[in-house]
Amino acid sequence: MPDHGALAARLHAAWNDRTTIEPFGEAGELTTVEDAYAVQQEWAKLRAAEGETTVGRKIGLTSPGMQRQMGVSEPDFGDLWGSRRFTDDIPIGTFIQPRVEGEVAFLMKSDLQGPGVTEADVIAAADAAALSVEIVDSRITDWRIKLVDTIADDASYGGFVTGAWSEQLLHCDLARQPFELSRGGESLVRESGAAVLGSPLTAVAWLANKLGSFGVGIRAGDVVLSGSFGGAVPAKAGDAFTLTTPGEPSLTVRFTESPA
Repeated sequence: MPDHGALAARLHAAWNDRTTIEPFGEAGELTTVEDAYAVQQEWAKLRAAEGETTVGRKIGLTSPGMQRQMGVSEPDFGDLWGSRRFTDDIPIGTFIQPRVEGEVAFLMKSDLQGPGVTEADVIAAADAAALSVEIVDSRITDWRIKLVDTIADDASYGGFVTGAWSEQLLHCDLARQPFELSRGGESLVRESGAAVLGSPLTAVAWLANKLGSFGVGIRAGDVVLSGSFGGAVPAKAGDAFTLTTPGEPSLTVRFTESPA
C-alpha cells in the first residue's frame, strides 16, 4: 500500500517551495483512485495544520476538451483553499505553471450529499451562481499527470476568482447558456454550459454523489466550481483574461509580476 502521508508531504513541500516533483503515476507509487484521494485528504490535513481554510470544492476534468488535454476519461474533485481566493490582480509568482479556465461557480445555502442528488436538488440547495476564473496549477513536473496524479495534487488546484453572485444565472438554462473566455480581446474558448458534463448543474450533482460515497457532502456556505468549458490556457505576467456570458457582468482577471 502506498504511504499516503509521505506522498502528501512531498506535495506539501512542492506547494510551499513552488517546485515540482516527478509524477507518482509514472513511478508506480500511485495506481488507484482510492489511494489518490487518500493522499489528497492527507495533504489537506497538512494544509489545515498550517492554518489553511477550506471554502468549498472544485470539480475538474469535466469537459471533453480538458479530458483530452490531460489524457483522462473521468472528472475529479478537490478542495478550494481560502489562501488562494483572489479578488483583484493576481501575482504570477504565486504559481508554478499556471493555466486559466472559465467556469460557473455556485454558492450553496444548504448542505447537499448523495446518493441520488439531481440537478433540481442542486438548484434548490444553491443560493446563487457566478462567473468564475479558476487558476489550475500542478506540482507535477511539466503537467505529466495521470488521473491519480491530479487527484492527489488537489485536482491541480491553484486559485480562483468569482464574479458577482446572480440568482438569474442560477435559474437560467445553463446547458444552453453561452460562455466566452478571451485574453486581450482574443477569443480563446467559446462554449455553452453543455460542455460541462451536459450542464454545470450535472457536474455539481456528480460531486455531491461522489462525495456521498466518501461519507461527506457539500456544505452550506461552500463555493463550488463546476468545471471548465474547454481546455486550460497557459497564463503569464501581463495577461488579462475576461469571461463573459449574456445578461451578466463580465469577469476580468489580471496577472501581475508582483511577487507572491
